[in-house]
Amino acid sequence: MRLPWFILFCLLCPAAALAQYGSITGVVTSAESKKPIAGASVFLSNSSVGTASRDNGAFTLANVRPGQYTLVVSILGFQDYDKTVLVGPEPMKVDVEMTPKPLELREVVISSPADWKKNYEEFRKNFIGVDENARLCEVQNPHILNLTYNQTKQILHADADQFLVVENQALGYRIKFLVRGFDVDHINNIVSSNGDRVFEELPGSAAQKKKWHDAREAVYYGSAMHFYRSIIAQALTKEGFQVYTLKRYQNPERPDEEVIKRGIKIAQQMQRRDSFNYYVDLENNVPRWVHQSLVKPALAESDLASHYNNNGLFVLHFDDYLYVVYTKKRDETDYKDIYRPLDMPNYEISVITPIGGFPIFDNNGIVVGNGGLTEGTWAKSRLSDLLPVDYVPDLK
Repeated sequence: MRLPWFILFCLLCPAAALAQYGSITGVVTSAESKKPIAGASVFLSNSSVGTASRDNGAFTLANVRPGQYTLVVSILGFQDYDKTVLVGPEPMKVDVEMTPKPLELREVVISSPADWKKNYEEFRKNFIGVDENARLCEVQNPHILNLTYNQTKQILHADADQFLVVENQALGYRIKFLVRGFDVDHINNIVSSNGDRVFEELPGSAAQKKKWHDAREAVYYGSAMHFYRSIIAQALTKEGFQVYTLKRYQNPERPDEEVIKRGIKIAQQMQRRDSFNYYVDLENNVPRWVHQSLVKPALAESDLASHYNNNGLFVLHFDDYLYVVYTKKRDETDYKDIYRPLDMPNYEISVITPIGGFPIFDNNGIVVGNGGLTEGTWAKSRLSDLLPVDYVPDLK
C-alpha cells in the first residue's frame, strides 16, 4: 500500500505538516436566479471545518487536513448540496448552485407528550450515549426532532428539517447535525444513522481547554479512527493493535433474533407468562455461537487493506470476522457474544462483520462506505465520544 507522500507525512508528523494543509474556496448561488446566497452553512461533514457564505455568496475553508471529505452546503428553502472532494496541498475551487426545495407535506403523526418524551429518551440514549461523557452533553433544541415509533417493526425513527445542536462539555465541542434519518432497530439490535455534522470549538479557560484536550486524547486512542489510521501508517503493532481472523459457528438451538423479539412481544401482549419466560431465556441464556476461535498469527497491514480506487480510499478485506484487540486499554464490560481467550487480559475488543461488502475508509481513518456491523468496545461509542475527522492527537 503506497501512500501519497503528503498523506503519509501528515499521518506520521501532523504538526510539521500544517503547511501542507489545503483549502477550498467557492461561491454559493441559486440555480434558478443565479444570484448569490448569503448565510448558507458550508462545511466538511464530520470535521471541524465550517463557515457561512458571505453577502456575495463567497466562502473559504482553510487549513483542511488532506483526505477525502463530503462538502455540504445547507440553508432553509433549498435542497442540501453535497459533493465528495479530495483535499491535497493545492487550493481547490468548488462553486455551488443550490436548488430550491419543493414544499413537502409531512405525514402528521399524533402522539401524546408522554409518548414524545419516551421516544426522545430512547433517541438520546442511542444517539448520544450513556457513558460519563454523555452526561455532559446537552441538546439545545430537542423539539425540532420528528420522532416516530413503529410498533410492528419495533423501530424508532428520528429526523429533522434543521440543525440539531448538541454541546458536548466533556470534549469541548458544539456539534451541529443535519439528522436526515436515525433508526433504532430493536429486533436486530442495530442503530443506523444518515446525516452530516460539523464541530465547533466551545469557548473555555486555559484549564478547561487542557481538560478537554486530555479527554479527546483518551477518546482517540483505541478508537476505530485510530485503528484505520494505524493501518494506513503501517503501525498497528506500534500503536497497540493486534488483529486476528475470528471463526464463529452459529448455534442451531437459537432462533433468529427477529423470532425471539417477536415472541417476547406477543407473549407480553397476550399475557402468556410461560411463553414470555421461554423467549427471554432464549435471549439471555442460549448463546448465538457454539464455538469461536482466533486464527493465529496476528494479521499484518498488508493482509488487511488495499487501495480501493485512485481517490485516496482503502478497503478492508478479511475472512469470516475481524477481531481487533487494543492492548493499551482495558474494558471490563461482559460482552456475552464476544469471544475472549482465557489467557487474554481484559483488553478492549471490537469485532467487525462485513454486511453487503467490506468497510471502505479514507486517509483520515474514517469509514465512508458500508462500515459493516461492529460489536464490542467500538459499538458503545456514540456522540459523547465522537471526534471530528480532522482531529490530530499529540505525537507519542
